[in-house]
Amino acid sequence: MFNVKISLFARTRDLEHNIDNLHDKIIEMTMVFKEAVGIYLRERRSETYRHISKKIKTIEHDSDVLRREIEGKLYEENLIPDLRGSILRLVENLDRVINLFDEVAHKFYIEQPEIPEIYHSQLQTLVAQVADCAENMAIASRAFFRDLVTLRDYSQKVYLLEHQSDKTAAKLRRAVFDSDMDLAHKMQINNFIEEVADIADLAEDCIDALLIFAIKREI
Repeated sequence: MFNVKISLFARTRDLEHNIDNLHDKIIEMTMVFKEAVGIYLRERRSETYRHISKKIKTIEHDSDVLRREIEGKLYEENLIPDLRGSILRLVENLDRVINLFDEVAHKFYIEQPEIPEIYHSQLQTLVAQVADCAENMAIASRAFFRDLVTLRDYSQKVYLLEHQSDKTAAKLRRAVFDSDMDLAHKMQINNFIEEVADIADLAEDCIDALLIFAIKREI
């Protein structure tokens, strides 16, 4: 199993270009999101954070445009009919990951949580793990179209990073609830921790689906 190294895009170069661009958007989003959280922890809702929030929103918008173009090409040009359903679900999953990054970044901007400096390092570790998880998911997803061996390898990285992010999130949540902050403050920070960690959970869900699609591709 997973020994296929044949591209699905022999006659669909425009579709290949759009799907590659969508994967690139996820990787770009992971880098910008890490930068955004670092800026927020240093400056709160500053002009710099407002600017990077707009950049995140632009990535999300561009990804939506790509998703619609991919869906249109698959249906209107009857491309890759045997795997059309799997590719549509894959593209929808990728878009959900991008949307979740955008939602969390926007929530930082709107709610302006006050996160004590003692938790900054652990939160940045969590953000890095989550971003790396999503990036590896994008690499695995790209490999679905060309090399199922690479898909398997990067899928394992996603599972490892998701597990690490779970442990980091749990440790951080315990530290927050063991603190002397009032309950409302604890709950607000806890919600942000959970929503950041949810990105890795969603990336893992995408990998679960990808591996099923890969098995179907080999049948």
